[in-house]
Amino acid sequence: MKRKLQFFFMNPIEKWQAKNRFPYKFGVQIIKIVLVTMQLCLFAYHRYNHVNYTWDNRITFSHLFLRGWDPTMEAGPLAIYKEDEFYETIDYAFKGYSELNKAIGPYSYATENNTMTDMILCLYQYKKGIIFGFNESYIFDSDIVKTCLNFSRNLDLRAKEYIDNSDITINFSALVKAELLFSIKTVNFKAAGRISAPNCYRFDIIILFDNIDHDGQMLLTLDAEPTRLMCKGDVEYITDNEIESLLRSILNYLVIAICILSFILCSRAVWRAQQLRTITENFFVQQYSQPLTYEDKIKFLNLWYIMIIVNDVLIIIGSAIKEQIEREEFTSDQWNVCSLFLGIGNMLVWFGVLRYLGFFKTYNVVILTLQKAAPQVARFLLCALLIYAGFTFSGWLILGPYHLKFRSLSTTLECLFSLINGDDMFATFSIMSNKSQLLWWFSRLYLYSFISLYIYIILSLFISVIMDAYETIKQYYNEGFPKTRLEIFIGETSIEDVSSGIFRSSSSESLGNLMRDLCCCCKNIQRSYSTLSNSKTPEPANSTRSSIPV
Repeated sequence: MKRKLQFFFMNPIEKWQAKNRFPYKFGVQIIKIVLVTMQLCLFAYHRYNHVNYTWDNRITFSHLFLRGWDPTMEAGPLAIYKEDEFYETIDYAFKGYSELNKAIGPYSYATENNTMTDMILCLYQYKKGIIFGFNESYIFDSDIVKTCLNFSRNLDLRAKEYIDNSDITINFSALVKAELLFSIKTVNFKAAGRISAPNCYRFDIIILFDNIDHDGQMLLTLDAEPTRLMCKGDVEYITDNEIESLLRSILNYLVIAICILSFILCSRAVWRAQQLRTITENFFVQQYSQPLTYEDKIKFLNLWYIMIIVNDVLIIIGSAIKEQIEREEFTSDQWNVCSLFLGIGNMLVWFGVLRYLGFFKTYNVVILTLQKAAPQVARFLLCALLIYAGFTFSGWLILGPYHLKFRSLSTTLECLFSLINGDDMFATFSIMSNKSQLLWWFSRLYLYSFISLYIYIILSLFISVIMDAYETIKQYYNEGFPKTRLEIFIGETSIEDVSSGIFRSSSSESLGNLMRDLCCCCKNIQRSYSTLSNSKTPEPANSTRSSIPV
C-alpha cells in the first residue's frame, strides 16, 4: 500500500526512473502547447484581417450613406434634430445606394444579376402618442407597432412625399426608432496570398434612427453585419491554394486529435486517483481505525488535470469552429466565438506549464505561496468588495448625472478600479461638473476618502497577507513542511528507492491495471485493487492494531 501511494505522488521524472517508462502525459502536453500556439497565431492573423476589413467597410458605408457623417463622429454619436433632416437622411442614403457603382470599393448589389434591390424602411411607433405640451396633457398607448415600407429601385425618391402618399403616418412624438435596411456584396482581395484565398461577403446594412429617449435628438448610427459567402471565382487560384488549405485542415485535425488524447489521459488519471483514494481510505479504516482527513482526501484530486481537461474541451470546440470557418460552412460571423474558445483554451494550456515548473524548488515557491494565501485572500477580498460595492452604488447614484466616469454602473466600477491603481486621478477630479456646489464638495470628499482607504490601507493589507504567506513558505523550506497523516504513512522516498527497481518488480499491481477497467462498473474496479484492500500490514507484538502518529 505504501509503495502504491509513493508511486502515485511521484512527479513524472521520478515515475520515469521508477518504472523506466516515458511520461507520455507530459509528452502529450508539450506537443499540444506547440500545436495549439501555432494554430492560435495563424488564426489571430486571419481574425485581425477579418475584423479590420469589416471595420474599414463600416466606415466606408458611413461616408457613402450617412448624411453629415465625418471621421470625427467615430468618437461620438451623430444626431438629427429636425423632421426635414430625417427625410433628407433617407434621401441621402437612397442616393448613395442607387449610385453604388461610383464608389471606389468593389461593391455590388445583393442580387445575382447585380440589380438594385428595394431599400426597406421599418418604423417602430407607439400605438398612440400625442402630446399637448401647452396644457400638460397627452394621449398614450405603450404598445409598439411595426410598419415597413419599400423604396423601389426605379423611384426618384423624395422620402417625405413618398411616405405622405403611402398609408403610413410618422408621428415623431410617438416614434421609438426607425431602421433603414439594405444589403451589399463584395470580395476581399486583401486576404489573398499563400495562406488564404480571397473571401466573399454580404454586408447587411442597418441605419438606425434611435428616438427611444424622446429628448429632442434622434441618434443616427450605421451597422454592417458581415456574412461570409461561398466564392465562385478564380478556379485556378483555388486549385493552387489547395495545398495551403490542406495544411490548415491537417493542423486543425492534429490539434483536435492531441486534445482528445490529452482529455482521455487526464480523465483517466483523475478517475484512477479517486479509486485509489477510496481504497486508501478503506485501508486506513481497517488497519488504523482512522479515516482520511479532508486535507488528505483533497490531495487525490489533481486540479491541474481538471484545468487541462477544461482547456482540452475549449480547444476542441474552437478548432472545430475554426475548421468550419475556413471551409466556409458558416453563413454567419463566428469569428468572435471561435476566438473566445481558442483564446481561453490556449491561456489555460500555458498555465498548465506551471505544473511542471512546480517540481523545481525555485519555481514552486510562487505556486505554494498562492496556494497558502488563497483562503486568507478570499476572506480579505470579500470584506474589501463589500466596501467597494458601497462606494460604487453611492458614486453612481450621486455623481452619475454630473460626472462622465460615473454615468453607468459599469463605468463607475471601471473608474474606481482605475483609481485604486493610480490611473488618471487628476482627470477624475477635474471633470466633475460644478453645477451643484453641494455635489462638487461631496465629490472631493468621496474621491479623497476612497483613494486614501484603498491605496494606503486596503491595498497595503492585501500585500501583507500575501507576504505573510510567502514568509511562511520560506520557513517551511528551511524547517520542513508540516506533514499530514497520509504523508507520515507514505514516508520519504529516496533516489535509491526510485531507481532500485522495486516499483518495476510489482508492476502487475500497478495503477496501470485500471486501464482495463475504465469502462466497467465500480465493483470491477474495486476487484482490480483487491490485493490492496486484502493485504495486511504486520501488527506489533504488544498491540492488537497499528497506529500512526497524527
